[in-house]
Amino acid sequence: MSTQRLDMAERLLTQAGSKRGQPVSHILTENGQIAPRVMLGALAEADRLNQPFDHVVAAEAIVSRQEVLEAQAQHYGALALRRDVHPPSENMVGVLPAAFCLEKGVYPWMRIGETLVLATSRPDQFEALLPELPPGIGPVMMGLTLEADIHDEIAAQHGAALARHAETWVPDEASCRDLSSSTKSARYFSLAAAVLCFAILYWQPVVFFAGALILALTSLILSQGLKVAAFFALPKQQPVKPAVLPENPPRVSILVPLFRERQIAGTLVKRLSRLTYPKTLLDIVLVLEEEDTTTLETLARTQLPPWIRTIKVPPGEVMTKPRALNYAFRFTRGDIVGIYDAEDAPAPDQINKVVQHFHDAPADVGCLQGILDFYNPRANWLSRCFAVEYASWFRVLLPGLSRLRFAVPLGGTTVFFRRHVLEEVCGWDAHNVTEDADLGIRLARHGYRTELIQTVTREEANNRFWPWVKQRSRWLKGYGITWWVHTRNPRKLYADLGGWKFAGVQLIFLTTLVQFTMAPILWSFWLILFGLPHPLNGVLDVTQAKILTGIFLFAEAITILIGYAAISRSPHRSLVPWVPTLFAYFPLGTIAAYKAVWETLTKPFYWDKTEHGHSEPDEPGGDLNHH
Repeated sequence: MSTQRLDMAERLLTQAGSKRGQPVSHILTENGQIAPRVMLGALAEADRLNQPFDHVVAAEAIVSRQEVLEAQAQHYGALALRRDVHPPSENMVGVLPAAFCLEKGVYPWMRIGETLVLATSRPDQFEALLPELPPGIGPVMMGLTLEADIHDEIAAQHGAALARHAETWVPDEASCRDLSSSTKSARYFSLAAAVLCFAILYWQPVVFFAGALILALTSLILSQGLKVAAFFALPKQQPVKPAVLPENPPRVSILVPLFRERQIAGTLVKRLSRLTYPKTLLDIVLVLEEEDTTTLETLARTQLPPWIRTIKVPPGEVMTKPRALNYAFRFTRGDIVGIYDAEDAPAPDQINKVVQHFHDAPADVGCLQGILDFYNPRANWLSRCFAVEYASWFRVLLPGLSRLRFAVPLGGTTVFFRRHVLEEVCGWDAHNVTEDADLGIRLARHGYRTELIQTVTREEANNRFWPWVKQRSRWLKGYGITWWVHTRNPRKLYADLGGWKFAGVQLIFLTTLVQFTMAPILWSFWLILFGLPHPLNGVLDVTQAKILTGIFLFAEAITILIGYAAISRSPHRSLVPWVPTLFAYFPLGTIAAYKAVWETLTKPFYWDKTEHGHSEPDEPGGDLNHH
């Protein structure tokens, strides 16, 4: 070790040793950094939460993290190390694995002679850590640094490797990343199938339309039957009760992926600041792409509280939300891990409810899905229909499917996991553009259940035509890819899920895909009703045409009734007159479906991002109304 580093270490130790053994609270008080009355309140909060005092005062911004670090150094008589002032030695890379350093909150900083200075951001856990160090590492002494400095150093030295791991965390057999590398036989089979379909359409259009009609009609009947079953399985609405936290509430990490956000950052911080969960136990991570200068510049103008931090994801093979989540997950340590989107406005007591629900739930409940709703449902006709659709999905269909013990395709936000469960299923598939739906199925395949929780997050309804089509196209592309991934080995899927859930996966995914892609076949029957020629004119008689018409109308009636039931369970009663207009709304999904088919063939991993910040709440405080 150089003389300069030795002199630096001796100087820091001398400065730190003058108040060794004194409580951090006393040191901060004596230094005039915290008033005695405030110190007593922080001590009481630390005792209530069973957390170190220094965590409380830093999270609540009573004192800065730098001031806490210096007080800790005096208490322990240890080196206070800052990466920007005295960075780690270059020859320390590889002394300990990056995963170990992230898990334990440590980094090998330098050596003083034969002694390794192991910097930690969790000095209260340092002694317990020592037996876990690899043999032959030599004598160890504790240094203190900020967790942010440890993370920054690990990202600088190991970021590329961690990013590659984020892309391949999900095993090959459970991922869609081989979708773009089809075999020669698969390409020949697809080409032959396409040629056959076009040949039948050209030479035997009646046969083609009859087959397509049978497929579309079967899908319609099964889809509407599933909706009816979910409706009747719907649990009764329970009176809202305030959440009661367990005796030792857990740490909760929330990942918020951001990409090309120009305006939403300041609003997001305000909305997240309303959360009532103790800030000492709340770790919100804004996940950014390293090359996303737009969001980085936006955040540079935004003041972040101590319990919100940022993680930059290095570039890689793909740039997707699930890849970013996998990378950032390694930098968190919450016992519960949740996801929010950039435009989300969660209910203030949402985390409290999640923590209570997990505490009371059986161990096989690995995931909780909250209700998504909109704060701008009356912006225009598209947002009104979107709000009715979301109400139907999150307030009727998903709770019903969960009660029926089907595998639940998750939403992309307001979804929370037990940490060990997320680790067991290997996080998100970095190549799947509906990573949420895919993860819901993988959770079920590992034996875990998803439950719906009565807490609402409001977000911005995508109410512009083409952005809506692009968003829906991404969802449908992901649904198709997810179905393919899990059904390419149907025997294994059946063995993992059992017959009931296996059938549920086919019903949920296939009927959705077939309904949107085959919808024009059903629309064509309006030609018969108006007396216009139809390819099946010579096949169907008047009675059969009437029966088909009756089935179509009955299916529409089910959709409308589900919409009414959903609206009655939401705060959007004013949208009741708009429910019947869904017949004109869902055909937009067919445009998105054909776009999804094309993208699946040409660029399956392309993430067509939805831009936010184009529509304000319908009324001031609309994003606070959480019913």
